[in-house]
Amino acid sequence: MKKYLVVIEKTDTGYSAYSPDLPGCISTGASREEIERNMQEAIDFHLDGLRRGGFPIPEPQSYSRYVEVPA
Repeated sequence: MKKYLVVIEKTDTGYSAYSPDLPGCISTGASREEIERNMQEAIDFHLDGLRRGGFPIPEPQSYSRYVEVPA
């Protein structure tokens, strides 16, 4: 099992998301729950397409971290 970082951003109409380790793998959703579900499906679909096409599956490399700064 691999874990891929997913970046979720609030938009004017809901949410959008992408995975930095899977170029072109993006999704949108109206709520946080929907975007998380949609992105899971998008990653599954993306990886399935890579496998079927005989392409290598990228290793997860991205990570996230919060940095505190004075406000």
